[in-house]
Amino acid sequence: MKRYLPSKFTVITLLTLLAIPVGLAAQQPRYKLIDLGTFGGPSDIVDGPTVPIISSNGTYAGAAETSIPDPFAPFCQNGDCLVQHAQEWQDGVVTDLGTLPGVNLSSGATWVSTNGTIAGASENGRIDPLLGIPEMRAVLWTKDGHIINLGTLGGGYESFAPAVNDLQQVAGWSLNRVPDPFSMVGGSTQTRGFLWEHGVKRDLGTLGGPDALPEAMNDLSQIVGTSYTNAMPNPINGFDCPPNVPTTDPFFWQKGEMVDIGTLGGTCGVANFINSGGQVVGTSNLAGNQTHHALVWDRGALKDLGTLGGNNSEALWISDSGLVVGRSDFSLQSADHHAFLWKNSVMTDLGVLGSCLHSTAYSVNSEGQVVGDTGDCPNGGGPSFFSEGGQQMVDINILVLPGSDIEVVDAFDINDRGEIAGGGILPNGDYHAVLLIPASHEEIAAATAFNVSQPASTAVHTLVRNSESSFSGGRDRALNMFRRTTELNRYHIPGMEALDR
Repeated sequence: MKRYLPSKFTVITLLTLLAIPVGLAAQQPRYKLIDLGTFGGPSDIVDGPTVPIISSNGTYAGAAETSIPDPFAPFCQNGDCLVQHAQEWQDGVVTDLGTLPGVNLSSGATWVSTNGTIAGASENGRIDPLLGIPEMRAVLWTKDGHIINLGTLGGGYESFAPAVNDLQQVAGWSLNRVPDPFSMVGGSTQTRGFLWEHGVKRDLGTLGGPDALPEAMNDLSQIVGTSYTNAMPNPINGFDCPPNVPTTDPFFWQKGEMVDIGTLGGTCGVANFINSGGQVVGTSNLAGNQTHHALVWDRGALKDLGTLGGNNSEALWISDSGLVVGRSDFSLQSADHHAFLWKNSVMTDLGVLGSCLHSTAYSVNSEGQVVGDTGDCPNGGGPSFFSEGGQQMVDINILVLPGSDIEVVDAFDINDRGEIAGGGILPNGDYHAVLLIPASHEEIAAATAFNVSQPASTAVHTLVRNSESSFSGGRDRALNMFRRTTELNRYHIPGMEALDR
């Protein structure tokens, strides 16, 4: 990453102005914080971790609440039960990407490609006759602002688009109408992955079982995800696979062929991300399903990344330069985990902040800049962190220029320009999407000249994240919401009748 090199006098002047230690100022960048706001509601919905939500060209994609009550409550896309719309930010402009045709529908963007192409999902105004919840459709937003309904497979009623590339190819999943007691997304029928290209969907197939679920893709049209290898349930599957489902392996799909990446000996493995060169990271149980390790798969070779000294580790992201981040237990006597950076076959412990017990690294760029979160702190969830070059982490809030009253509590993605996307808490408790943009030395001087006495934020917030208590974290927020609404409907809410199709 190209950086401006200031004069010696400029450095001395800035160090006088900044309310942070001299050593830290010499090593870490500073950031301008941009609050993306909402569409009239109190909060935004920020996807992550382990999905790219800020592209290489600086486009952000997520969702924001409106002030409109959700007509499908309690089957809502957010906890406030307000209608939400997909949200885009580019070059300082926030855009409401809208929804499929209908009244008071919700949508959300889930992935933005390197050139800013966006995919996600939208309600279509109908009720799923099999599940009794609002139907969801995978969608693609084009550069000219149009929304494309990608449809479903096999006459199903639900689909979702977790990934898109610069070629406007979409990796998605759909429920069909074939009964399946092991549905990967919690439905009543098979979950099947597809590739959508120029209006045509291709079923990705499976590794031998009934279901397959894509997770990520790149510009080489390579797709990774998980698939059942058979239809025989296992009583115990370990970390990220529930009991009594079939063996689950990570897959790599290219040019019509699905390859079994394999596991490290257990009956549950997942692929979390793929970089531009086709390198895949994920996690697998070891034999016996009592422990699990981070893995890298590269051109048919599967590598166990090991741990920081404990029993378990998980790999969540790989940069285009081959750097891997995630989290790992660091002691055989403790289940506490620390964020790690893996480079040249060496796993480096990035530590924790303050008295927090846990940390997790979510994203790393090709320059070795890492962002993530901490947890299990005295007052709840911990601050988000930044680390560079394998150095110990720092609270990301102390790197934000003075002048903002927002506390950054989620740092999910960092692109190769050093721009960070995540979420922050306002003083009134509302949650907004925020972008952290690297500041020039002139901007640092201007911002701090009028705020010399303002201390940097080091407060521990009280927001408790699911990401610190589960392996998969927030990478499938919309999928988790779909599962929640399906579970709610098991109690049969009167009046939820299927609409005419």
